[in-house]
Amino acid sequence: MTEKLHQLAELLRARDDLDAAIAGLTGRSARQGDIGEFVAAQIFDIQLAGNAVQAGHDGTFRSGPLAGRTVNVKTYGDAFTGLDISPHDCDFYLIFSGPRRPAGVVHHQWQISAVYLFDTLRLLDTLNHRGVKIGIATSIRRADLDAAQIFPDTNPTPPLRLTSEQITLLSLFGAQVLSGLAADQPGAPRER
Repeated sequence: MTEKLHQLAELLRARDDLDAAIAGLTGRSARQGDIGEFVAAQIFDIQLAGNAVQAGHDGTFRSGPLAGRTVNVKTYGDAFTGLDISPHDCDFYLIFSGPRRPAGVVHHQWQISAVYLFDTLRLLDTLNHRGVKIGIATSIRRADLDAAQIFPDTNPTPPLRLTSEQITLLSLFGAQVLSGLAADQPGAPRER
């Protein structure tokens, strides 16, 4: 029992060191949502709000077809579990999602397997028409996610076409790349 506590204390110190390095790089905390906002700002040219807890939106697109429009960036281990939709005004929701979580899996790695862009007014109209309760865990249908998907490039009519550079940058956070990086780290287990 005490051996597990010693291991846990050591792992938490290592995690704190990594979190501090991430915060130093991003200028925000190492929480999932703050990392997602930083990634979104870099890839989609978003001017983030100066305050990480601003109500309604996280920033404004600076360039491209959405320039000047506000965006709320959400990062989920699995977007299929529901979306947190705020009552505050916002033009778009940009959603980063990891893969669907298998039953019984406790830990979900930080990765981007899909990106969705929702026009907030259209989304709210659709959900209200269905009688869906809007809030923290708003139920979203697979068809809603499919229609809003902008990455990977499998949607024939995406709400936004990504550049090849944006696709390449988002791919950095995919499962294959992240597992490959982990295997290259000192002390990481190697495949036999």
